[in-house]
Amino acid sequence: MVEIEVTGTTVTVRVIGAHRLLALRDHVSFDLSQIIALAPAPVDLRPPWVRAPGTFFPGVIAAGIFRGKGRKEFWDTRFDGRSVLIDLAGSDITRLVVDVADPQVVLRQLSSALAA
Repeated sequence: MVEIEVTGTTVTVRVIGAHRLLALRDHVSFDLSQIIALAPAPVDLRPPWVRAPGTFFPGVIAAGIFRGKGRKEFWDTRFDGRSVLIDLAGSDITRLVVDVADPQVVLRQLSSALAA
């Protein structure tokens, strides 16, 4: 699970708890202007096939950096329907799929920050 914090134009995604060990990362930061899409993540969505570094147990957890053709994605999800999907452009990372306490609240928070 992660906490998402918006400070000015910077979005910081902080990995909390034991997931920091599984994801091998404690945070990801990017600029609000780099967000090109926000949505609840489909439960059946799967990460690209190259994990580097991170943890993946099919249907159980995906945590860390995953790479595919022209993509570098950060995942921290247990595939339980509480994930948000954030597509980015102009950032080192092209997509985030992360579990949050309340996906609708996070999506509203990010949408409001984008609109401001």
